[in-house]
Amino acid sequence: MVDFSLTEAQKALQENTPRGPEPILKGIFTLPPYEQEGPRLIGGLCARCTRKFFPSPFVCPYCLGELEKVHLSSQGTLHSFTVVRVKAPYGLSLPYCLGYVDLKDDGLRVLALIDFTCIEDLRIGMEVTLCVKEFGHDGKGNPALRYMFSPKTERLL
Repeated sequence: MVDFSLTEAQKALQENTPRGPEPILKGIFTLPPYEQEGPRLIGGLCARCTRKFFPSPFVCPYCLGELEKVHLSSQGTLHSFTVVRVKAPYGLSLPYCLGYVDLKDDGLRVLALIDFTCIEDLRIGMEVTLCVKEFGHDGKGNPALRYMFSPKTERLL
């Protein structure tokens, strides 16, 4: 079982720093500071039928079993994507990109923003990794954090 309580560093950061951008939707991804691992999506796991979900519903839609929160893979493969070039909601800059990502080891395909700085580099089948960035606003003009996937960069020696 994953502990979803805040670390002491995260609590101190929340208490001692001015308010920055907030997540567009609370409870669907982990928040900085990221210690040993980067951001993670928070999904649901049905203990009865072992299916995973993102975002997590209240109960399993297959067996009505209770769900527990789990961290999902931060790595995946870009299944499909589209570049949007018409007026964007919530102050998203144009163009922006939406895509389906197959999460490694989770058996899930999620709809997500794809990193807007890498649109020209995108290819179906490429490996992507989860990131959290300030992008757009929350509908009230306040900056918002959103999860998105970015092409996995290979480290050169």
